[in-house]
Amino acid sequence: MAVQNVTILRQAILRQALLRHAAPLALALAFAGTAHAQTQDKQPSTFAPVIGAALLCHDHLDNAYFHAWLKTHFGPAYKHEGGAYWFRTGETTLWGAPVTEVMVSDDTSEWVFVGAVAEVPPDELEQAIRKAAGVRHLAADASPYPLRVSIPGSTIAYYNAKSKIYCAKFKPLPPHR
Repeated sequence: MAVQNVTILRQAILRQALLRHAAPLALALAFAGTAHAQTQDKQPSTFAPVIGAALLCHDHLDNAYFHAWLKTHFGPAYKHEGGAYWFRTGETTLWGAPVTEVMVSDDTSEWVFVGAVAEVPPDELEQAIRKAAGVRHLAADASPYPLRVSIPGSTIAYYNAKSKIYCAKFKPLPPHR
């Protein structure tokens, strides 16, 4: 009987301690993930292998996967425009060039795409990619602002004084039902 009373007393003390600390702990855990994603000061270690490979068309494009990955690492998209979700990426770099935004297609387009805004002109971005990854982007024509296209299919375009780089593929057909 005495052992049973001690056990009941211990359980009551444990319950009180848990109740006293559970609410603040639950609140802290609930906000920990979102605070980390929104205030991340350093680049995720997988940014170049995941996003860089996708931008160079070296990866399978799955917009749901990239949306979830970007949301996990950078928080929710800051805008949904032009058939894409746009994410601010802080002070990230790819191939030595600063990248400030990454966008991923929504399901309204016949294309699946991943794109990024680089803070350098297209010719500088092309040189940085060629030096770091060995992928060449050749001018599509002789115009003053040509698209630059790689053999795997990624494209570098002028975006004012900056660049946009993207990989776009036709959306796969849905399975037959």
